[in-house]
Order: sequence, then C-alpha cells, then structure tokens
Amino acid sequence: MALPFYLVDVFAEEKYQGNQLLVFRQAGHLTQAEMQKMAKEINFSETTFIMSDEKNNGGYDVKIFTPDTEIPFAGHPSLGTAFILQKEVEKTAVDKILLNLGVGQIPVTFTKTQELWMRQNQPVFGPVIDRQVMAEILNLDPEDFDPSYPITAVSTGLPFIIVPLKSLETVKKCLINHPGFKSFIRQNFSANILVFCRETYREGNDLNVRVFCDDSGFPEDPATGSGNGCLAAYLLKYNYLGKSRIEYQVEQGYEIGRPSLLKIRAQLAAGEYEINVGGKVFLVAQGTWD
Repeated sequence: MALPFYLVDVFAEEKYQGNQLLVFRQAGHLTQAEMQKMAKEINFSETTFIMSDEKNNGGYDVKIFTPDTEIPFAGHPSLGTAFILQKEVEKTAVDKILLNLGVGQIPVTFTKTQELWMRQNQPVFGPVIDRQVMAEILNLDPEDFDPSYPITAVSTGLPFIIVPLKSLETVKKCLINHPGFKSFIRQNFSANILVFCRETYREGNDLNVRVFCDDSGFPEDPATGSGNGCLAAYLLKYNYLGKSRIEYQVEQGYEIGRPSLLKIRAQLAAGEYEINVGGKVFLVAQGTWD
C-alpha cells in the first residue's frame, strides 16, 4: 500500500534551513518493525507516522521514530506533523491540533504570522553532573563552563543534559568524545546533551544552542524543540535571565549548515511551569512511499 509522505523543514526561516522531518500519513497498518526500518532508511533525526486521518479522543495518533528507536516525544516532529495535519487532513485554518504522543496529548497552536507553537509538559529535573565529567565528553576544559550555573538533566518527555558555557567560541569548540559519551550513558542514564551561551551569531537572537544526540553516531541536531523546552525550564529554575516570565529567541544549527530559529515563551508561577516553543514550518516535497 503506497503511503503519502511529506518532507518539511521545521524551525526554519526559509526552505533548506531548520530541522528536516519526513511525515507519513495513513500508517496504521504498519508494524513497529516496519516503521523502524523506514525511519532508519530515511535517517533523519526523527520521522513521524500519522496512524490515521481520523481523530481519537479529539487528537491524532502519532508515532515518532529516530533511526534507532521509537521515542515518546520530540519538538520539531510535533510542529512538523501538526503542520501537515492542518494542511493535508483538516484542510482549513484551524487554531489548534492535538497530537496523541507517548507522553500524552500535546497541543500545537497556529498563529496568523504562520508560526506554530507547542505547549510542553511539566519538567522533571535530574541530577547535577560534575564539570570534569562533561569536559571529557565534550573535549573542553573545566574553565570553559559557566561556573555560576550547574550542569543538570531536565526532561519534559525526553531528557537533556543542560550545559551552560562561557562563550560562543567555547560552544563552537565542542566535539563529542564518543567512547566517553557511551560510557556515561552506560553507567548513568541516556540523554541528549544541550550546550548554550549568551553570545550569538546573529543580532536579535538571545541564546546560541547546540544539541548532541545519544543515537548511534551521536549526531548533532540542527533544531531541537524538546531540548529548548527543557532549557527554558532550566533558565527559570536557576533564574538565568533574572525573570519568572521569559520570552526569547534561540539560534541553533549554524555549525552544521542548517541555521534554525526557535522562539520561546515560558513562565514559572506557584511552582508550575508553562513552556511554549514556536517556529515556522516549510513544505519542501511530497510523494508516495511504495
């Protein structure tokens, strides 16, 4: 059975930027193994499968796969899949689409400025990690880290180790020590690594980010909605921006030739986090998968 598919660029300002995503529709007849093989063949950071064009409990059942495994949540797949659902299934300018993911139901909203926004779940904060350990994984010196803030794990459905660095030059120096990263995961827990600093390539952006994934080969991700949601929770918890309500822009992907722009709105009030990550999506190509 031929499956319709769509190639989109997420968190981009124009085509051929941001994070690539392939979205399949009408995939309910596929087995878990078949979806995994297809995701491996495509070899993007994630591939999504819309199981049916029919709603379930008000939302659409969606599965997300990396080349190695199914994951319960990810940012750019959520926005890119919602974009296709509005354009190809709803076929009307709806304000909101609900995605039924492994972490539960995730809302994606649409604005008149062609931006999509995703609300993330409440963050869970993990252990603080020693700077020397992370220095060995990133091939940095302990002095490269911002000493005012901890290195710690955060998850809103997918875990990230949040690493504050002193400068853009330090961010650019990061180079994953694959054996060291594998050893850390084996001895501790599996998580992606997000490094960030205040210095940026482009005027008007507020933070620069790089994300290194724990998939095979430890690829770098050009735009990471879930990770930037975790970063927003971190910034609020540790008062990094000096406010309990924050709104800012993140640049990512410059080091790998896929410049990306993510917009963040978040607040912490009465112990509750509200985290929203937004950006634009562009349709690049579509076809059928035989």
